[in-house]
Amino acid sequence: MMKIEKKLYTATVNVQGGRDGKAVSDDNNLNVDLRYPKELGGDGTGTNPEQLFAAGFAACFQGAMGTVLRKKNIKTDGINIASQVTLGKDANDGFVLAITMDITVKGVETSVAEEVVAEAHKVCPYAKATQGNIEVISNVVG
Repeated sequence: MMKIEKKLYTATVNVQGGRDGKAVSDDNNLNVDLRYPKELGGDGTGTNPEQLFAAGFAACFQGAMGTVLRKKNIKTDGINIASQVTLGKDANDGFVLAITMDITVKGVETSVAEEVVAEAHKVCPYAKATQGNIEVISNVVG
């Protein structure tokens, strides 16, 4: 297990009501109604944990890619990550997650983008936390 040696930031979010409740950060910058998606029997009028995880993972991973790009002195015309988090069941009928990221790195060769993505998996705390725990697929699509 990796342990934090130096704290940089701690996010604090209060959740009440679980998947059919509300999530509010201590600074109120995050203030969302949580709802089951229609596919799970909900009305789909709020966000859900999978959407929040998809956004958080992609944002963090894009930041890690930026770190790798700066270290390698590689310039791009922008990065886009389309992130999909899937909630499913495993062979024992337990809940599991998987994430797929379709990554576009504008203005660089595909081989360079693939190298940056591979290194970003070693930098991104979300990627490190999920490694070996859930399926993570990174597709360089452009």
